Amino acid sequence: MKRFAIAFVIGGSLGIGLGFAAGIFVYPYVFLADIVASEQAPHTDATKIVATGRFIHANPSDPIHYGKGSVTVYDDVVHLSGDFEVGPGPKFHVYLVPLAPVTPSTEIDKTMYVDLGRLRAFKGSQNYAIPEGLKLEKYKSVIIWCEHFSVLISPASLEFDT
Repeated sequence: MKRFAIAFVIGGSLGIGLGFAAGIFVYPYVFLADIVASEQAPHTDATKIVATGRFIHANPSDPIHYGKGSVTVYDDVVHLSGDFEVGPGPKFHVYLVPLAPVTPSTEIDKTMYVDLGRLRAFKGSQNYAIPEGLKLEKYKSVIIWCEHFSVLISPASLEFDT
């Protein structure tokens, strides 16, 4: 009877743990993959385009972590365009990074990045406010970063308008 109880507790614990782990990976694909954002880019006379870029698939041998689409940096907003898309996952954030190009081997956590916030959707146009007083010319890339696993999802090197 004692062995049965121990086996039951161990089996139950493993089942709960594996079920939770599977849920973390499956949840974004099942429930969030179809959410498409549709925020408009700022269109005021005072808003100037500072830089543009395109998201790339940083590691082609990794079919899960990919990104594509364009990004426009304005004086006060980073705008991910309507063609923006990344593979779903947990806790993705939008960062401004002072490095270019950014690769999977770049140590993002050791740079002076600016976290613009959590990614609101895996597809579609989205706006992220830039903190006031930030010198945009110091930031050469916009990246999508998974904070949960510290993984680069997709970088976009910026080309500045002169």
